[in-house]
Amino acid sequence: MANPFQGEVALTLDGERHVLKLTLGALAELEAGLQTDTLVELVERYEAGRFSSADVLRVVVAGLRGGGWKGRYDDILTAEIEGGPLEAARVGAELITRAFMVPG
Repeated sequence: MANPFQGEVALTLDGERHVLKLTLGALAELEAGLQTDTLVELVERYEAGRFSSADVLRVVVAGLRGGGWKGRYDDILTAEIEGGPLEAARVGAELITRAFMVPG
């Protein structure tokens, strides 16, 4: 079960439930793969609703890897995401929110 107090979000990928989390390592990997200078720019794009499908996939992959998934970015391109693109975008937004939320 995903623990929101630890920044975790659940997603079903190819029929298998995964727990995603943006760890520091996952955030570093995400930042390296983005077409922005900082993660703040990605957060701003999400807040403004100007994110791309590539942004969503990179956030989801980073979260999956932070949760222990051993796949690669290319693996997500052919995966079946339960709930489709809308669910992937929701999970990405939730991951970002939980990663940068101040407790309390």
